[in-house]
Amino acid sequence: MEWQSAVNQWRSIVLTLWQRGITHLACCDLCSVTVSDNMKASGNAKQLLVCSICLDELPIFNCKAIQGDLLHWPAIDKGLPQRHFARLLSLAPYTPPFDTWLKQLKYQGRFELAPFFAELLFKQWQIANEVHPYEQVDLVISVPVHIRKWQTRGYNQAHLIACQFAKKLQVPYQSDLIKRVKQVDSQVGKTGAERRKALRNNFILNNGNTAKLKHVALVDDVVTTGSTASEISKLLLSLGVHTVTLVTVCISLPTIKKCP
Repeated sequence: MEWQSAVNQWRSIVLTLWQRGITHLACCDLCSVTVSDNMKASGNAKQLLVCSICLDELPIFNCKAIQGDLLHWPAIDKGLPQRHFARLLSLAPYTPPFDTWLKQLKYQGRFELAPFFAELLFKQWQIANEVHPYEQVDLVISVPVHIRKWQTRGYNQAHLIACQFAKKLQVPYQSDLIKRVKQVDSQVGKTGAERRKALRNNFILNNGNTAKLKHVALVDDVVTTGSTASEISKLLLSLGVHTVTLVTVCISLPTIKKCP
């Protein structure tokens, strides 16, 4: 039944990709205007997912207002009380259009969204670095999924974003440094304490040596309670890593509905 579900999911993904290739070629994902000429005129011909007008109107966090670190925002600091990562960089709250995009990447195979997110995250990183310079990053990694989930879905959306982000930073990326050793039930709706209990001792060092790593950038699609990222960060720190920076597309906290 599990493999049949995977086959059906991939059939749906292929159909979605084919339909999008026919009907949405070079159109803004948000307003449907033809993108190519619009973006070339704005000097951003590489980015054809949204037009320049919609790009400027995306609800992206103002890094300068929070000194380059979202943990300086009291609502986020309070919402992520037990954490082992030192710094947090994110694009936006988990609201439209980012919530829709993340679901499309995760469940519908919209792989073109991964480099789009990576490009926006890199620009956000540059802005944050100007305000509060980062220590040189030695390695980029992504939050791993359990092997069974990977087999069912066929990919890890965090990996797709992270490898593109690492290219932008021009630092190494390793997909298999950390391994998730057990599959847990969906954590949607669980409290932070419940998530932390379910994820305790759920990650191990899988392949590689962390002795020379001072600063690791950990990439995920969305942070909700921070439990997963914190558990991985705790492991990395115990293995000798000095600093972990969490990099996510979105933050999903009840108190975070708009940008500063």
